[in-house]
Amino acid sequence: MNKTHTRQDGRGFTLVELMIVVAIIGILAAVAIPNFVEMQYRAKRAELPVNVSAIQTAEIGYDAVNDGYVPAVAHPPVVPGKAPTEWGGGNSGFTELGWVPDGAVRGQYEVLTIAGRGETDGGNFTVFGRSDIDGDGNEATFTAQRTLRPTPLTNADVY
Repeated sequence: MNKTHTRQDGRGFTLVELMIVVAIIGILAAVAIPNFVEMQYRAKRAELPVNVSAIQTAEIGYDAVNDGYVPAVAHPPVVPGKAPTEWGGGNSGFTELGWVPDGAVRGQYEVLTIAGRGETDGGNFTVFGRSDIDGDGNEATFTAQRTLRPTPLTNADVY
């Protein structure tokens, strides 16, 4: 008897086996893709505490030489989103401070100074770094002061 409906050599996959594999891949993708996107946002937001710390260090160095702090208006003028924004020039506060980021930024930076209050030398400053990497309208904000290392003002899941 000739059996034409069975596999002769045992090679190949049945349709059910292929459907199970596709379902497993779909489940793994459904779990992995949101985590991957969140890690991308977190990596892009990582510039904020680094740059805020660098501005803080520049302010402390400037104070050691010039006995005062330099205020700097928010730059770039608009809080960047997903795409990095060129820093550009012409910001007298950061130029006088001697701080320039390495290339384009995904955050907006600002320095507010307080004269006559705070530390024993008669002043203090606050550095702010803001970003909206995911474009949802909620800004991630980091801040630092003379004696306060960069700390987030927003939850860890705000990008």
